[in-house]
Amino acid sequence: MPATQTTFEHETSWGPRLTDHGAVFRLWAPAIQKLDLVSETGGERQFHPMHKEDGGWWSIETDAVAVGGGYGFRVDEGLVVPDPAARAQMGDVHSLSRLVDPHAYVWKTAAWKGRPWRETVFYELHIGTFTPEGTFDAAIDKLDYLVETGITAIELMPVAQFGGKRGWGYDGVLLYAPHEVYGGAEGLKRLVDAAHERGLMVFLDVVYNHFGPDGNYISAYAPEFFHPEIHTAWGVAIAYDAPPVRDFMVDNALFWLNEYRIDGLRLDAIDSIEDVTDEPLVRELAARVREKITDRHVHLTSEDARNIVWHIERDDKGKPLLVSGEWNDDFHHCAHVLATHESESYYSDYVRKSVSQMARSLAEGFVYQGEHSRHRDENVGERSDGLPPTAFVNFIQNHDQIGNRAFGDRLTDLASRRVIECLQTILLLSPQIPLIFMGEEFGDTNPFCFFTDFDGELGDLVREGRRAEFKKFAAFHDEESRALIPDPNSEATFRHSAIDWAMIDKPTNRRRLFMVRKLLQLRRDVIMPLLEDIPPHSGSYAVTDGCAFVVSWTLQNGQVLRLFANLDDEPWTLPDTEADRDAGELLFAHPRKAAEDVHDGVLSGPSVVFRLTKMLEIRDGSHD
Repeated sequence: MPATQTTFEHETSWGPRLTDHGAVFRLWAPAIQKLDLVSETGGERQFHPMHKEDGGWWSIETDAVAVGGGYGFRVDEGLVVPDPAARAQMGDVHSLSRLVDPHAYVWKTAAWKGRPWRETVFYELHIGTFTPEGTFDAAIDKLDYLVETGITAIELMPVAQFGGKRGWGYDGVLLYAPHEVYGGAEGLKRLVDAAHERGLMVFLDVVYNHFGPDGNYISAYAPEFFHPEIHTAWGVAIAYDAPPVRDFMVDNALFWLNEYRIDGLRLDAIDSIEDVTDEPLVRELAARVREKITDRHVHLTSEDARNIVWHIERDDKGKPLLVSGEWNDDFHHCAHVLATHESESYYSDYVRKSVSQMARSLAEGFVYQGEHSRHRDENVGERSDGLPPTAFVNFIQNHDQIGNRAFGDRLTDLASRRVIECLQTILLLSPQIPLIFMGEEFGDTNPFCFFTDFDGELGDLVREGRRAEFKKFAAFHDEESRALIPDPNSEATFRHSAIDWAMIDKPTNRRRLFMVRKLLQLRRDVIMPLLEDIPPHSGSYAVTDGCAFVVSWTLQNGQVLRLFANLDDEPWTLPDTEADRDAGELLFAHPRKAAEDVHDGVLSGPSVVFRLTKMLEIRDGSHD
């Protein structure tokens, strides 16, 4: 038998490749007349003329750069820039790149095959604020805790090299290089390896809709990389009609999945990818991933405000054709409105019918499936009721929904303990794929603010732009109130956004963590085995004129999972359904008395009850 492979490299069209004679360096730079490879030894730089090839490519094979050494490119004998596809940097985004040997890291878990999608329980985290040290290696020390909690997948906010030392990561400019402050390429591989040793999947958030404003030098040698006439929320559009540009991003996805053994990617804001070609980038990227990686479980998720469904459709066996799951903002918005009664901005679309909307979201996926959005003043969405619930990733908090608030306040500071616990129960026992944000499992109250590390004019623009975003909110109409919004560039804003791990020692937080662990154990033992072969149109719901609702899902082998819920403070009569309220097995009730309330038909609030039964038991009216 051949020896098990223990090192991995993904060859890309961009970036360096080691050879017997040193390394081949390539760069797509169609707009320039001369390009030199820059090497640096002992602080002294040397310049090596590169050869121009067809299609705007330049290349050179040389031994002038040793593994671990610095290199870059000199554009028309002037500006020296890093490699946009570098695997590592010598320093920050303005420094030379570092030549890396992908085979230097020997994997302990090379035989890891991943986990099925139905077993996914996401824990979204930001490396810089997840631990006091803010590194990949420090995160390893928390993995056993996450396994004990019932987490099966950590999802890392973007780690590609971005400007400055601290930031959310969505302003990355060197998309193949893990952030050096976090521990760089070697640190990320150690984290992924350690996670796989514990049975944890690792997902990575990737950004293909824009580059950050600090350290993006591509326009200096390849202005054709962008469409300056097409604007997105973050600047000019990326020119995905140019094959080298398209290859850069598709290769990047495969690079993370293959060379770093990442189990899945979250494709950030795909609705902001302005692709002028006939085939959307996401379709090609996802198809390539499905085609190229067949020996282990690999998953893709996406964020898209349009509520479209073509990318999350299933085959006749219920398997994802392209993307495994869509982040469902509709569910979050309903939950948030019910918990806080907020009604500004996009929450205005969910105030009047938030109870029925939440029930619909749980049963059918999206709330807006073609209906008119008052906030956006247009019809939004497509029919999603034929998709299985596992086509959706649900959450009651995430980095956006916390960090995009003026003060980064968490739901724990905005709603009652009882209603949050009811929402967590719904989240963790419903058949959708659940996601919790770091610290949510024990009720962390530290904020998670928006933070960056820019200075000068760019720093001023980010600071004032951030405060200007909140002018439309009643609490920030006046300039004096907006001045209180934390400065994103202040190091204090970053420090205050770190998890307060000491809170776990407090009785109320220990109680919250105990409840979450109990719910996730129930999910693992009872719910997960039923999430394969779910029939189409599996969900249904009923709502009273008040605030109580019932949702039913037909899962594997005709098993029916039913949720009875009242998220209001007052008791409400449950809607009439064909199912016997006592049928089947009681899985969980919060508070415990809620199970008796369901029997009586009036559910006090806030409270939730989950029961599991077979279709035959419902039809016969028989129960235990």
